[in-house]
Amino acid sequence: MAVEIVVALIAFVGTAVGSVAGVLTANRLVMYRISQLEKKVEKHNNVMERTYILEEKLAVANHRIKDLEEVVKP
Repeated sequence: MAVEIVVALIAFVGTAVGSVAGVLTANRLVMYRISQLEKKVEKHNNVMERTYILEEKLAVANHRIKDLEEVVKP
């Protein structure tokens, strides 16, 4: 009977170690994917910020052109 208990304990330890290793591996993968998504979001935010700045500069340039056209009109 002691042999069955030892075998059961060994099986339990193997199952527990395998489960913990699986959870840790999955957690590492999730953290990696989240960090990659954060990098993509940061790039997107930078592009949107630069686009907004360019749109503001374009609006200023258009106003200047409009003012110059009014000055040049005979």
